[in-house]
Amino acid sequence: MTRRRLRRVVIKVGSGLIADPVEGPDPARIEPLAAEVAAVMAGGVQVALVTSGAIAAGTARLGLGPKPRSIPEKQAAAAVGQAALMWHYEQACGAHGVRVAQVLLTQEDVSHRERYLNARNTLMTLLGFRVLPIINENDTVAIEEIKVGDNDNLAALVAALIDADLLVLLSDIDGLYTGDPRHDPAARRIARVETITPEMEARAGAGGPVGTGGMVTKLQAAQKAMAAGIPMVIADGRRPAVLRAVVRGESVGTYFEPRTDRLAARKRWIAFALPVQGTIAVDAGARRALVERGKSLLPSGVLTVSGQFAAGDAVGVRDAEGREFARGIVSCAARELELLRGAKTADIERLLGYRVTDEVIHRDNLVIL
Repeated sequence: MTRRRLRRVVIKVGSGLIADPVEGPDPARIEPLAAEVAAVMAGGVQVALVTSGAIAAGTARLGLGPKPRSIPEKQAAAAVGQAALMWHYEQACGAHGVRVAQVLLTQEDVSHRERYLNARNTLMTLLGFRVLPIINENDTVAIEEIKVGDNDNLAALVAALIDADLLVLLSDIDGLYTGDPRHDPAARRIARVETITPEMEARAGAGGPVGTGGMVTKLQAAQKAMAAGIPMVIADGRRPAVLRAVVRGESVGTYFEPRTDRLAARKRWIAFALPVQGTIAVDAGARRALVERGKSLLPSGVLTVSGQFAAGDAVGVRDAEGREFARGIVSCAARELELLRGAKTADIERLLGYRVTDEVIHRDNLVIL
């Protein structure tokens, strides 16, 4: 791993590392984590902690068995468990002189631009006060439409939100492997990843060994972090002093190399915070214009339109083979674009009966992934 001066780090800890659905939060696991976080902060690094475990903690407190079944049961468990989890964190961190704050987020908090900026301002102020923000999805109110869905991706969003220099996912495995080490003795740990390949994604989707989020979500988080110019590490959260080893730049777990051209704050918001409402497939000429020449997307380059999006929504942009290579905010609705695809800009008014902007996606609203 590349040694670099760190100002700000986001750490995500999986539920299985700190809580049990039968026993609840485990102080014997939380206290060493708190000690490590305190040691990193003592070195002058600002830390934000994204934690799972609220539903598991609440399930134990309410005696709901291995896993609550209905959404109201999960939300109730999250409400009870979040209080228990924060109490344990406050006790463990307080023993090392670290103050904590609770921050609960949903997808709406990061997809709405004003709320996104408000969340950023709150987190940056807490970090400036040397407070440890303990962040979780607000599972007590989050339904499918407003869920980020998992804390791996939430951690990547938080890392982009606060301009972190490093994202660390602590799991129950020590990195990304070439196979499943539980069943394949020849599987080896991959120490460094520069590009996430389709083969890696296929292995993750086949059900490789991971913590509670799954390797699929960890690779999704890595894609977000790498595109935002933020390095990411997957490491074994059970290993003693693992955080200090990662921060020192030691070769621990799997290191994901970030792109060198770090995205600006608004571009990160477009690329990762906005929920995608549809997709646009473009031809090879349009792809070259977008990627190589930094142009806007025009109707003439559009091949197909999928989804029911409106002007101002975020869409994924795919090549003719179906690979997503960009995201952006569209200037027209799907029904309009369906009429305009393949057309010249001079024909827009004739085809629609009225005039809209010439660009389907303006280059200022487009992010190349």
